[in-house]
Amino acid sequence: MAFASSLDQIGPLTKDVTDAAIFLSAIAGYDAKDSTSVNQLVPNYHQTLGENIKGMKIGLIKELMGSGIDPAIRTAVKAAADQYAKLGAELLEVSLPSFEHAIAAYYLIAPAEASSNLARYDGVKFGHRTKGAKDLLTMYYETRREGFGSEVKRRIMLGTYALSAGYYDAYYLKALKVRTVIKNDFEKAFAKCQLLLSPTAPTVAFKVGEKTADPLAMYLSDIATIPVNLAGLPAISLPCGFSQGLPIGLQLIGPAFSEGALLNAAFNYEQNTSWHTQKPTI
Repeated sequence: MAFASSLDQIGPLTKDVTDAAIFLSAIAGYDAKDSTSVNQLVPNYHQTLGENIKGMKIGLIKELMGSGIDPAIRTAVKAAADQYAKLGAELLEVSLPSFEHAIAAYYLIAPAEASSNLARYDGVKFGHRTKGAKDLLTMYYETRREGFGSEVKRRIMLGTYALSAGYYDAYYLKALKVRTVIKNDFEKAFAKCQLLLSPTAPTVAFKVGEKTADPLAMYLSDIATIPVNLAGLPAISLPCGFSQGLPIGLQLIGPAFSEGALLNAAFNYEQNTSWHTQKPTI
């Protein structure tokens, strides 16, 4: 089921970097039936693991190491950066100022696409249909009320509003322009370094349903990953520590088609630390 077509992607979860490399080698490649697929040779990602990263330039994202990040997360990520320095990588600080607008842009673009994609689930063509509706309008209303949860409904309403006459230019079109600015900031950063490093999330995992009463707080949890998604770039997350008995995520980001370099950098870190072998205590 499509949510936001320009943002949806496959995100494999594996026990270690080696499995991620094997998995990616299996699923990557050109698909003639997919208009977004690129006809480009897929390397054997597994074979390139373990290559020396000495001299590799890695940028630490300034905007994702500030006051909005839990102190324990910052400490763990800085320690991971130090580990990369020990492995011979060159660390430098980079600034991506457009990141402060990423959440707002994402929650206009994604709901707008969701509103369009989920319009087909009306109980007529396919999907859930309410029982015992007295007339057509009631059937539509009750079907969508029963078939979608509160967060899905919230996003449909946000997206429908953003795409409505009189608001398209003010919201959706402006969000697309912000998306372009974010892409440009990434390009400037990659002119200085090969990979970028940041936390995966500003806090450790929260309990299921803990933030449903405060959607904004829940949305802000994606501050580190949403810019990557908007720019259409590859990234990998791996454990780099623990806080409150839960794992801390380290995110590595690369330019388009740099999956091999990302996996190799992640593998080098993984092989020189033991975080991936440890389990949560709660």
